[in-house]
Amino acid sequence: MGNTSNGMVTVECHASVRETAKRLSGFLEASGLTIFAHIDHGRNALEVGMELRPTELLIFGNPTAGTPLMQDRQTAGLDLPFKALIWEDHTGKIWLTYNDPAWLADRHGLSQSTGPIIEAIRQGMLKSASTVCGA
Repeated sequence: MGNTSNGMVTVECHASVRETAKRLSGFLEASGLTIFAHIDHGRNALEVGMELRPTELLIFGNPTAGTPLMQDRQTAGLDLPFKALIWEDHTGKIWLTYNDPAWLADRHGLSQSTGPIIEAIRQGMLKSASTVCGA
């Protein structure tokens, strides 16, 4: 898995941005999560006459996991629901990037009581990335 020193985890994927986003969306929904939004930044750029390599953002979550984090520190709502960015770099490689749940816990000063939720989110994202990207 990728570097988390900046609070982000980045994993290389082996399908197109569109296919990776489709796979991730299906995996998340099958796991009981809600997809709140799917934003195609590349298409949006084209609509205003600008170019952007394929870049799609999924915003997803589950109030059962997110609400206790916000009950602990309401500022966690700034980073929830969770997000995953699927993007193509200048060499044509495809990447999946998401916020490291431990970084979010540190950022918002979440208490130890939320540790099991943070760990469940971390494990869920690792499984998602592994399943979707073959990581």
